[in-house]
Amino acid sequence: MMTVHPSGYYVWRSEPLSPRQQENQRLAGLIKQSWLESGEVYGYRKITEDLRDLGERCGKHRVYRLMRVEGLRSQTGYRRRKSRYGRPAIVAPNRLEQQFDVQAPNQTWVTDITYIRTHEGWLYLAVVLDLFSRQIIGWSMQSRMETDLPLNALLMAVWRRQPKSAVTIHSDQGSQFSSHEWQSFLKAHNLVASMSRRGNCYDNAVVESFFQLLKRERIRRKIYADREEARRDIFDYIELFYNPKRRHSYTDGDSPVEFEKKYFNRLESV
Repeated sequence: MMTVHPSGYYVWRSEPLSPRQQENQRLAGLIKQSWLESGEVYGYRKITEDLRDLGERCGKHRVYRLMRVEGLRSQTGYRRRKSRYGRPAIVAPNRLEQQFDVQAPNQTWVTDITYIRTHEGWLYLAVVLDLFSRQIIGWSMQSRMETDLPLNALLMAVWRRQPKSAVTIHSDQGSQFSSHEWQSFLKAHNLVASMSRRGNCYDNAVVESFFQLLKRERIRRKIYADREEARRDIFDYIELFYNPKRRHSYTDGDSPVEFEKKYFNRLESV
């Protein structure tokens, strides 16, 4: 143990923090607020962007150091979802061909289904995602995985976006997407079917990536007592966090909603 005279100790205690230390404390508070608002999932890069939106001039390396001191970490890591196999009734050509960069909204949508475990049983989630902004424009949740599950998600997307021209809708070859009911709906709403190659998850990688984010940032951090609790939480993630707030590297750090807003503002200014 170090021998320190009591008077020297109290002089040290009474000294004010340096300007640098005071600034670090202030920034640490802003960093923690951003991290909590993200659902405790943001890493130092996205938090740095949040700080810059607030007018703070702070480098990412400083944010990284302060987060490490505070014990704040991003959510990382996932396990690949098992592929579903079955003999499709109707197979559409792969029109998407992994061309995930889209120049405008309502040109190409992608869709898929995933599942969430609750103590009451499985809850199935279908989503429709616009490749332009990565925004979830339609979703549906049910206790059974039947054709009307993705149809309800697609109906929401059509009602919200009301596209003026044909839209390519890409899916896998699951039975829900290869059914006659699904194909009839597409024809009635000027939607052009596209399907992944059999057993190839990379052909629909963007919507798979969304499911990985959802599970990593929300579902695997919760235990749902029943399906209704899971529904509320997934609604919260999609509509209150992911679409309006969650930053994406693909959209230059903007949320899907903000990215589309900037696109339409540019059109109006031309």
